[in-house]
Amino acid sequence: MPQQIVSNEATSHSVTSRALAVFAAFENTTGPLTVARIAQRAQLPLSTAYRLIHELEAWGGVDRLTDGTYQVGMRIWELGQLAGRRLRDRAHPFLQDLFDLTHENVHLAVREGTQVLYIDKIYGSRKVPMVSRVGGRLPLHTTAVGRVLLAAEPQWFVDAYVQRELEAPTERTLIDPEGLRAVISSAATDGYSITVNQMRVGSCSIAVPVVVEGNCVAAAGVVIEAARSGEARRFLPLLMSTAERVQSAVLSQPLRHTLQRR
Repeated sequence: MPQQIVSNEATSHSVTSRALAVFAAFENTTGPLTVARIAQRAQLPLSTAYRLIHELEAWGGVDRLTDGTYQVGMRIWELGQLAGRRLRDRAHPFLQDLFDLTHENVHLAVREGTQVLYIDKIYGSRKVPMVSRVGGRLPLHTTAVGRVLLAAEPQWFVDAYVQRELEAPTERTLIDPEGLRAVISSAATDGYSITVNQMRVGSCSIAVPVVVEGNCVAAAGVVIEAARSGEARRFLPLLMSTAERVQSAVLSQPLRHTLQRR
């Protein structure tokens, strides 16, 4: 009997890890995936991937599109929203005010591991190339919000991050370790970061940290066209005011889970 219990537990862990591998296959993607591509990215046999995807679709974890490809299901998206909902709820009115004043794309993000997780976003009418979405993740070094969040980390974390094999979404993406250390250090000193053509050619962003009781709990940013990058700093006073108002809202109603270091 004990052996049977151990066997069942091992099987359960195996199924769980495989299901998580299917979800992980969607990380850093900008569109739906075929079953074959999911199997490849998850390092699973094609037959196993088919079975798991079918079960996850029935549960609502993935959605099948008309062309036979799959995307992460609304059920997972809804569950993911719970993680940053309280911070987002506190910050959203001030993010809305920032949008009303700038009429530009604005967003709020937190760090999740080595990625930026976007927890709120308000789109402007300008046609700025956008790759981020609420609930989406991007590499820290490719975004202004990500660099601000990196600047708040201890040096050992920054050193470990820049020594990794880094993604280069555009030909202009900075992936040189020393160059990244320099811009991250500047973000820490200046209190803001500006990126141009780093995540997508044609896009420029500026971001500031949201600091509560000495902890950087989030970063707020504005996105404009790269051709207008010379105007980016004029948004700084509004961004800093937004960050201060979010800070005050958080202090008035502490976010215990949000303030934990990731």
